[in-house]
Amino acid sequence: MSLRTLPLLFLNLGGEMLYILDQRLRAQNIPADKARKDEWTEVDRKRVLNDIISTMFNQKFMEELFKPQELYSKKALRTVYDRLAHASIMRLNQASMDKLYDLMTMAFKYQILLCPRPKDVLLITFNHLDAIKGFIQDSPAILHQVEETFRQLTEIYGALSAGEFQLIRQTLLIFFQDLHIRVSIFLKDRVQNSNGRFVLPVSGPVPWGTEVPGLIRIFDDRGKEVKKIEFKHGGHYVTAPKEGSFELYGDRVLKLGTNMYSMNRPVETHMSGASKNLASRTQESIAPNPLAKEELNFLARLMGGMEIKKPSGPEPGFRLNLFTTDEEEEQAALTRPEELSYEVLNIQATQDQQRNEELARIMGEFEVMDQPRQSASKGDDLLAMMDEL
Repeated sequence: MSLRTLPLLFLNLGGEMLYILDQRLRAQNIPADKARKDEWTEVDRKRVLNDIISTMFNQKFMEELFKPQELYSKKALRTVYDRLAHASIMRLNQASMDKLYDLMTMAFKYQILLCPRPKDVLLITFNHLDAIKGFIQDSPAILHQVEETFRQLTEIYGALSAGEFQLIRQTLLIFFQDLHIRVSIFLKDRVQNSNGRFVLPVSGPVPWGTEVPGLIRIFDDRGKEVKKIEFKHGGHYVTAPKEGSFELYGDRVLKLGTNMYSMNRPVETHMSGASKNLASRTQESIAPNPLAKEELNFLARLMGGMEIKKPSGPEPGFRLNLFTTDEEEEQAALTRPEELSYEVLNIQATQDQQRNEELARIMGEFEVMDQPRQSASKGDDLLAMMDEL
C-alpha cells in the first residue's frame, strides 16, 4: 500500500463533489432581483462553492493531508467529506449524503479503471483542480490556496517513479474494489453493466510512450531482433497524440476527471443486486479494530486542520435533499444496508480518557441540527432537482 495515496483520493473525490453541487446550483439559478427569500441565486451558488473550496484547501488541513500515511476506512474518510459538505450553508440528511458520496466514489473509480498509465492519475487530479480554479476565478485568496496545493502535488509527485505510481493506482483500486453502485449516466452511456461493474474499452489511444498492440518482436541472445509476428488484438487502438501537460496551466490531453455533469443530464444511483447480497453477508467484526487508535488519530489531526467558517448573520443553513421528496429520502435511508451506511464510525479504541474526549469533541462538531421546516424550502427546491442526480 502506498503512503502517498490519500491526497490524490481526497482531492479527486472532493472535485467530483463540487461538480455535482455546481451543476445543480446552476440549474436552480435565479437572478437575485427576481428571487424570493427561499430560492437559490447565483450569489448563493458562489458562496457555497467558495466556502467548501476554502475549507478543502485550508493550509493547515493540506499540511496534515500531505503527510505520508496509510488510507483508512471508508467510514473515516466519509466523515471528512460529511464535515466538508457542511462547511457552507447547505445541510444534508444521512440518505442525501450517502447518495452524494456514492456518485463521487463511482465517478472516481471509473476514472482510475480507465487511467491509461499509472502516472496519469496525476493528470486526472489536475483536471479536477483546473475545474475548481474555474469555480473561484473571482476569489484571488482561495485561488492562491488551490495553486499552492498544485505546487505541492508537483513537488511531491513529480519525482515519483512509474513503479510508485503503479502502487498508488493499486491502492486506489483496492479501496474501490467492493463498490458496485449503478449510476444512470454510466448505464446510459453503456460503460457500466446492470450489476454495477464497469466496461473497459478496447479502443482509443494507448498510453503515452507505448505502441499500438498487434506486433510481437523476438530477439536473440545478443539482443538483435530476428523475427516479427503480427496478431489481431480485436480492438481499435491508436497512438496517443501527445503527453498531457503537468504544468500549472496546460493541455492535460486526458479527459478523465473533467466535469461529466456539464451537459445537465439527470443522474440516479442504484445499488446493484451483487452489492446488496454482499452487504447482507458482510458483518462488522466484534473484535477490536487494530487500526482503531490510528484511525482516531487520523481524524483528530485531519479535522483539527479543517477550519470551518460558521455562517455569518441570521441566515440559517438550508437543508439539501438529493431526493424528490422527504418520503423518498426516508425510504432510501431505511432500505440502505447497514454495512454500507456511514452514519457511525465504529472505532473501538482502548479506554483512554483523553482519546475518548477528543473523539467526542470531533464527532460533536459533525452534528448538524435539523433546520425549521420553513427555512428548508430553498434546499428542497434545489435538491428536488438533485434527485435527478
